[in-house]
Amino acid sequence: MTAHADLLVELLCEELPAKAVGELAAALLANLTSRLTKAGIAHGTARALYTPRRIAAHIDAVALQQPEQTLERRGPAIAGSMVDGAPGKALLGFAQSCGVAVDALQKLETDKGAWWVHRHVKPGALTLDSLPPIIEESLKTLPLGKPMRWANRDDAFLRPVHGLIALFGDAVVPAQVFGVHSGRRTRGHRFHNPEELSIGSPAAYVDALQAAHVIVDPSLRRERVRAEVLTAARKLGGEARLPQDLIDEVSNLTEWPCAIGCTLPAEFMRLPDAVIVTTIETHQRFFPVLAPDGGLLPSFVGVANIDSKDPNEIRKGYERVVRPRLADAAFFFDQDLKQPLAEHLEALKTVTYQQKLGSVFDKSERVAALARELAPAANVTPEEAGAAAMLAKADLMSRVVGEFPELQGQMGRAYAIAQGHSEALAIALDEVYAPRQSASPIAATPLGRVLAIAERLDTLAGIFAVGMKPTGNKDPFALRRAALGLARTLIESGLRVDLPTMLEKAVIGVPAQSLKDHLAKIANQAFDEGLLGKLADRLTAPAVNELYEFILERTRAYYSEGGVTQDVFDAVAARRPDDLVDFDRRLKAVLAFKQLPACDNLVAANKRIRNILRKAEESGASVGRDIDSSLYQHDAERALDAALEREFGVADPAFARGEYVHGLTQLAQLQAPINAFFDGVMVMAEDPAVRGNRLALLHRVSEAFLRTADVSLLS
Repeated sequence: MTAHADLLVELLCEELPAKAVGELAAALLANLTSRLTKAGIAHGTARALYTPRRIAAHIDAVALQQPEQTLERRGPAIAGSMVDGAPGKALLGFAQSCGVAVDALQKLETDKGAWWVHRHVKPGALTLDSLPPIIEESLKTLPLGKPMRWANRDDAFLRPVHGLIALFGDAVVPAQVFGVHSGRRTRGHRFHNPEELSIGSPAAYVDALQAAHVIVDPSLRRERVRAEVLTAARKLGGEARLPQDLIDEVSNLTEWPCAIGCTLPAEFMRLPDAVIVTTIETHQRFFPVLAPDGGLLPSFVGVANIDSKDPNEIRKGYERVVRPRLADAAFFFDQDLKQPLAEHLEALKTVTYQQKLGSVFDKSERVAALARELAPAANVTPEEAGAAAMLAKADLMSRVVGEFPELQGQMGRAYAIAQGHSEALAIALDEVYAPRQSASPIAATPLGRVLAIAERLDTLAGIFAVGMKPTGNKDPFALRRAALGLARTLIESGLRVDLPTMLEKAVIGVPAQSLKDHLAKIANQAFDEGLLGKLADRLTAPAVNELYEFILERTRAYYSEGGVTQDVFDAVAARRPDDLVDFDRRLKAVLAFKQLPACDNLVAANKRIRNILRKAEESGASVGRDIDSSLYQHDAERALDAALEREFGVADPAFARGEYVHGLTQLAQLQAPINAFFDGVMVMAEDPAVRGNRLALLHRVSEAFLRTADVSLLS
């Protein structure tokens, strides 16, 4: 007899928001599986299924019965429970309450004494009896955002609910939620198969809906969208542009996706590609078609939720809705071209960036100052960097960006090229926002990198100064993304920048009153203005340190995604390199060091050395730097000193050149003399001079390794 059955739960409703349906289905699955586990009901694999009109969960091999439970109830203490050799009143009462005779009780020995206990086995409950509350609570506790009510009901859901399937094997689980009772009936495609259909068992669910023109498996629906769009685009003579987020969204808008190839009026092809792509993708959820050279063809692909007998009518409708959007964009673009970018700067003075940080124009001036400081490191002239930074926000006042905010930067680039600015400046106006997403590429040009770094430095320093740094999940100014983008740009471009120094310049550039308030808060003390001014230099350091640590934490996440373990990152971070490119080189050297046969032994030795030095300092001993070879009493001391001189003599110049792999590899030769030293030498000798000399030798060994990282932190 089969000891398990599949479970299917489906909630049928009106069309759900495309961006919410997947999360809802995943939450339903998580709710069900967690409650099954909590109830001790074993189950197999589980998957979330959904379309715009339904969320469902299918769980394989759910046990028919909960496991039996061995229950134990403790009674009176054995001592004193017998009266004249017969069970006392307390013992008799306990046995009676358990429904057994006294001789059926057992004894439990503990370190606190012996007790009477009653043990019995409770059969596991039938899963079918346990499922109704599990299903109902799983549905009622879904994260709904902004739910709605319908008819005269008190309960609410994201959209009106029309049906509930709850099947355990071929049996209906009796449940009621959102005003509907469970059953086995659902509906197929709204137009192809509008009538109800009956689901015989969970295993038949996917195929039954497929036959009713509903692809309920989201992965299969996404693949159909991709395949349909690719085929339609190739018929139009090109390749479809297929961003994954658009595929996901279109998949969540359809139950039976069918692609329709469409054409664009040639008159609009003069618009920048970004305008056309945004109009088609973002505003209409269609797919642009690319030529073999990567340029746009006057075509796009729409995806209908129906296999139409007359696709030409759908095509006309799609083309009809795109045309006015592009016409508006063309009008705005033509108007914008009549006004040079520089003429927008005055208008930026009227746009507030942040109340305490001034206008967008004020921010542009601060970014320009930082860009001029950064420029030499990227072989860019300060004048070029400053001019580009001042224009970087000008396109915010353009008509196209007003209509399509997501095109900021891209339109600045287009206007700069059309108005005769240099190509380097035009590209930088777009790249100031790079990387736009965590996985997007960094700015490709030197000037673009300068602007991207300067922009993020000012954003981080300013928003921290006004007390709006991220807390928990709240990060309204996307500072975590800004810090990661800053770190990635420096590391991946190889741009050598003294980060604390640039952070200090950014902090000092914050508007005076906001900076004074911030510094006073860091010092946890109120100052009059004159005294605060005198202490500003001293108080700036904690502000810079806070920003540096924040950036370093985002860098930690960046490396963690690349497989770098926490101990390796911490070993390098302990040295607080000012330059993130140098940080990256040190980190790669430590990774190489961990592959050496001598690594584990040297890590242990460094831990031992650091502990010895720490305890010596805690005891009041002075750990000097100078070594007197005449105080050596053992050959192991002399051998370690000689080996350190020899190996560090090679490693030190390598460290100075940033060749950390070479340097650490050289220091790995110290394994044998360090082992011999600890085997034959008592560091904490009674003679203070000898003891101090040995501590100084160990300090020099530690300092040699610390030139790259604190390897004692490696695990």
